[in-house]
Amino acid sequence: MAVRGRKPKPTALKVLEGNPGHRPLNKKEPMLKGRLPRCPDWLEDDAKKEWKRLGKVLAEMGMLTNLDMMAFAGYCQAYARWKGAEEFITQHGDMVRTPNGYLQ
Repeated sequence: MAVRGRKPKPTALKVLEGNPGHRPLNKKEPMLKGRLPRCPDWLEDDAKKEWKRLGKVLAEMGMLTNLDMMAFAGYCQAYARWKGAEEFITQHGDMVRTPNGYLQ
């Protein structure tokens, strides 16, 4: 089976680039409305704060839809865990002594 060439760019990307090919834009391309999905209950508190902080901005820009919910939730949870790890390192230092006396 032959390959048909490059995959077409989304219309929104062509608009951002100024439509360099000067071809007519696809007016029938499906466009999802950017709105902030409901925050999942299982996220940690810091992850929920990040969801509200960054999600509001992304939704206003039209870059966050219901399709992105799980990926964005994963980012928020990773952010919360990273923040927790940074706080732990700040409090206890980056070296820990094991029960056998070795530094880790």
